[in-house]
Amino acid sequence: MATQNRDRFSTATRLRLLGEQTAARVYRSQNRRQARRSRLTGRAAFLALVVCSMIVALAYPMRQYVSQRGEIAEQERLAEEAAARVEELRDEKARLQDDAYIRRLAREHLHYVMPGETAFTMNDPEAAPERRQDQEGSGRPWYSNVWDGVDRAVQQDR
Repeated sequence: MATQNRDRFSTATRLRLLGEQTAARVYRSQNRRQARRSRLTGRAAFLALVVCSMIVALAYPMRQYVSQRGEIAEQERLAEEAAARVEELRDEKARLQDDAYIRRLAREHLHYVMPGETAFTMNDPEAAPERRQDQEGSGRPWYSNVWDGVDRAVQQDR
């Protein structure tokens, strides 16, 4: 019994017990940290899952939105071009209502002259040999080209 008491109060025994108690505390502390860490990891995993789900759920609508915005911008650009073309055509229509403009076009393109005037046509052999070859090669008189232009204009109006 004396050996037991002596062992109980000896320094080696005390250090051994103290070491075991410290080891137990460290082990418990590590278990608590791991438990906390695993809870945070579970929360983080759930949060990551929610974020990924949101991204997947919003990806297609966002792609559609961006695509449609691009299409809208393209259609607006086409509408602006069409409006500009309509304005040009209105200006041309207004000019064609003017008799002086029509006379000028007839003089320039069809070589018309007013009554009492004399028309002269001068050919420069060096100025436009390709043009003469094109006209001669086609074998068509100039008024055929005029009527073709009238036919095309009628077809465009339909």
